[in-house]
Amino acid sequence: MSQYAVINPATGETLSEYPTITNTELGDAVQWAADTFESWSRRVSVADRAALIAKVAELHTERRQELAEIAVREMGKPLDQALGEVDFAAAIYQYYVDNGEKFLADEPIELSDGTGSAFIRRAGLGVLLGIMPWNFPYYQVARFAGPNIVAGNTILLKHAPQCPESALAMQAIFEEAAASVGAPAGVYVNIFATNDQIATVIADPRVQGVSVTGSERAGAAVAEIAGKHLKKVVLEMGGSDPFILLSTADLDGAVQDAVNARLDNNGQSCNAAKRFIVIDSLYEEFAAKFTEAFTAAQPADPFAEGTLLGPLSSEAAAERLGEQVDRAKKQGATVLAEGSRSGTFFGPTVLADVSEEMDAYHEEFFGPVASLYRVESEEEAVLLANDTPFGLGSYVYTTDQEQALRVADAIDAGMVWINLVLGDAAELPFGGVKRSGSGREMGRFALEEFINKKLIRIA
Repeated sequence: MSQYAVINPATGETLSEYPTITNTELGDAVQWAADTFESWSRRVSVADRAALIAKVAELHTERRQELAEIAVREMGKPLDQALGEVDFAAAIYQYYVDNGEKFLADEPIELSDGTGSAFIRRAGLGVLLGIMPWNFPYYQVARFAGPNIVAGNTILLKHAPQCPESALAMQAIFEEAAASVGAPAGVYVNIFATNDQIATVIADPRVQGVSVTGSERAGAAVAEIAGKHLKKVVLEMGGSDPFILLSTADLDGAVQDAVNARLDNNGQSCNAAKRFIVIDSLYEEFAAKFTEAFTAAQPADPFAEGTLLGPLSSEAAAERLGEQVDRAKKQGATVLAEGSRSGTFFGPTVLADVSEEMDAYHEEFFGPVASLYRVESEEEAVLLANDTPFGLGSYVYTTDQEQALRVADAIDAGMVWINLVLGDAAELPFGGVKRSGSGREMGRFALEEFINKKLIRIA
């Protein structure tokens, strides 16, 4: 079977297969992107590049149903959520259309000696390689390709092997958008490459930077090669985000937010709330209400209207998650609820009494598994929240505004959400610290990652 294939996780049926690129074709793809950078991207205005991305946004909106159905077939995302992802991707592209010129404008520098003038001019670096994951096939690409094309770079895009159909659909969108504005198609080049081939692309002197979203193992491997060749890297890795509940005027609302934060994308989101850290006075009631609400969402057909929880992305993903739960039970975790498993369908599972001696204390559960922790104080909650190798997102629920900001300052994470979940927006930067990665995507900061901030001094 080909490495790049669409295998419907709900049925196990192989729907389509695609060949990997040959080494000759790969070399040509890199050269195509490099030539396009020299002939078009670095020579035209920000407005010209933004016009291309505006068309990309428009086509995402026009083809939202088709694109969403592809995602459901490829990785099992419920259709309603897939439609929302396509809409979000379009909004991200449009954000850089609307703001690119402002963010990339020349920045004057006041000179202390009062002579002449100086300014910073922002320009693209050249060819960038994006290595994207399967869990958000459109959103992940948008937050990489959108800002970097507007900034003046060209893109080589290696998608996840289980997302070839969405990869080709986006390639078609970029080609049509390029044609509509008179740009060469080499602005965005899709490559179905193997890991060994990707290693050669990272090392290629025509490639100036790499962005990877994926596992720690993938990130470390990419960073090692990129570092050896002195390439800039943005890493977006996993997370084991804490949801800290210290006080609330609406426990039912907090519980529903907690459920929503855990079930998003079938529980397969790097910045989903995964560890629920609850103050002692609220713990028992929260645990009961959360377990009831969480387990009410049972796995169902992802194409069916109203489905909240579809299948996991693959048989391997379900087996891996099941093994983690089984190991947690053997090591002494209390199971408040255990969902049934059937193929890739994995029912919501709630663990409690997880201690630091257990593997479950340190691991990321990539699926509908939640771990509950009881704490006696704010200080204990922060210590527990930070006692993880990850540092992506975090959630703090409290009625005390001073406490909220105090806890936010103390948490080791790239993002803190106070009294809300699922609040991502195109203008908000995304990224983490520790083993969750480095660099930022989305918002203004995404445009700063892969550009040359060139000083120009005039006498």
